[in-house]
Amino acid sequence: MDIEQRQTEIIDHFVKQAEVMEAASLSALVLEATSHPSLFAFSEILSSPNVHKLEGTRYSSSRDLLRLFAYGTWNDYRSNAGCLPALLPDQVRKLKQLTVLTLAETNKVLPYDQLMQEIDVSNVRELEDFLINECMYVGIVRGKLDQLRRCFEVQFAAGRDLRPGQLNNMIQTLANWVCTSDNLLQTIQEKIKWADAMSEAYKKHRKEIEDRAEDVKKSLKADLDSRGHEEMYSEAGGLMDYEEDRARPKRRRHPVP
Repeated sequence: MDIEQRQTEIIDHFVKQAEVMEAASLSALVLEATSHPSLFAFSEILSSPNVHKLEGTRYSSSRDLLRLFAYGTWNDYRSNAGCLPALLPDQVRKLKQLTVLTLAETNKVLPYDQLMQEIDVSNVRELEDFLINECMYVGIVRGKLDQLRRCFEVQFAAGRDLRPGQLNNMIQTLANWVCTSDNLLQTIQEKIKWADAMSEAYKKHRKEIEDRAEDVKKSLKADLDSRGHEEMYSEAGGLMDYEEDRARPKRRRHPVP
């Protein structure tokens, strides 16, 4: 089962639970969801009507925490830790994994120094262990650890929840991509038409050359045949003259007295 299908099943499970829970139970549900080792998307749970009802109650920090896991990073938590519940070790690990995904959204080469600062690790060994065991092994990212260049080259990263306002940007990006693709397709079609026209012109020119060559061969053959007949007649005529001359009686010359 791939990561997307697992995500869908887990999300459906939590959404159905949220639909029938009250505030206190929802707070426990948020804790469970944000600690789940295979869940990395939270916006659907966050949009549940019962979760919305937590706003303004003594459980509102649970909703804020769920929002942080949907859109935020480890640094966001550290900046607002006083307003949010304390995190369990599983939640800390999850939020750091999500931070790596956020960085991988916009950059395919992540410097070690940036990663160590963003997920709050003190050395390269700890960072590489985290990337291997908690990210690549889990399946949320794939890439190459480049120790020489001190960077992580991202080949694949699972997508995070779309932040408010991000959908419009994504739609615009896709619209621009479609426009660029249409222009490229038109250019390719024009190139194909040009290539077809050049091919036809080449075929026509080649046919003309072949026809001309054939005409020249026919003309040469006709000329050679004509010369051969003339030579044959000439030789036949010379032979006849020679034979006639041999057959003609010779007159004796009388001696002069």
